[in-house]
Amino acid sequence: MQPQGKKLDFTGQNIYTGIDVHKNNWKVSIYTDELFHKTFTQPPKPDILYNYLTKKFPNGTFYSVYEAGFCGFWIHDQLQALGINSVVVNPADVPTKDKEKKQKDDGVDSNKLARQLRNGDLEAIYIHNRYVLEDRNLVRTRYTLSKDLTRNKNRIKSLLYFYGIEIPEEYCRNRSYWSKRFFKWLESLELTRTSGTECLQVLLEHCNEIRQKLLRVTREIRKLSQEEYYRKKVNLLRSINGVGLITSMVVITEIDDIHRFSSQDKLASYVGMINTSHSSGDKDIHGEMTNRGNKFLKSTIIESAWTAVRMDPVLILAFTKLRRRMDRNKAVVRIARKLLNRISYVLKNEVPYQDGII
Repeated sequence: MQPQGKKLDFTGQNIYTGIDVHKNNWKVSIYTDELFHKTFTQPPKPDILYNYLTKKFPNGTFYSVYEAGFCGFWIHDQLQALGINSVVVNPADVPTKDKEKKQKDDGVDSNKLARQLRNGDLEAIYIHNRYVLEDRNLVRTRYTLSKDLTRNKNRIKSLLYFYGIEIPEEYCRNRSYWSKRFFKWLESLELTRTSGTECLQVLLEHCNEIRQKLLRVTREIRKLSQEEYYRKKVNLLRSINGVGLITSMVVITEIDDIHRFSSQDKLASYVGMINTSHSSGDKDIHGEMTNRGNKFLKSTIIESAWTAVRMDPVLILAFTKLRRRMDRNKAVVRIARKLLNRISYVLKNEVPYQDGII
């Protein structure tokens, strides 16, 4: 008589796990190649999931997926370290049935992810390594501080306008606006009541605090740009008119590996510099730029395009022609697309850009 085996062995079988990630718990759904296993809730710990999978499906090949979001990529890193083939997907790209949209909950979401992973319908996003992610957050912090500084300055201007206080002409010319002299003038203002003066002083102090933090972060970015990983790429990018140190660091930390884009169109799609389109039958409608894309990279390149269009003869000519049929803002977006093509060229070919080349 043949002895009975008592050990489970899932060698050669694939186990698919969909994770709906939350701060306090995860909703997990599991599929095999042939059937649905179960949906359950667990603490937000990768090792707990790993222990469950190895206990229920010993020697199986494990796959997992979750949606990119607030939790970042530490879950992906830990799952990979445990031997689970993890992917992260863009939530907007997950195929969803109409029923799943109308009866949405955590269990439905995790089940959908596991099922689509098994069917091969999910496309994983690119994940930067930990070092680049931390450098990218430093560069993004500068972007955030810059926006905060602009908001605070607008609050101060609104306060002055509200009380009918006119800014002297000498501070409105060229670069005198928000200069040290202008700040001293603001600090010397005294409103009718102590409360009004205190309000203005608090805003000015906050403005100075943001400026100090912005300066600190900018210094760190300059120091970072001199590291071996960034130095060569920064020098290549700065050969392009309109692209400075900060823009170079934004481009490098957001894109990381330029070779992951097989074409210029795919790079433009990642940035968000493509138009929406709707074609049906004889109708072919092209709309405004898509709201998808990398907002940090997109806004930085458009801002650089305004500088480039005043410095580069080729872009000046292109901008002049575009202005004959559209307004300035739409024209500069097309210039930004040309600038993005130059960025891609110098990074892929590792050669400096030559002025005057169309």
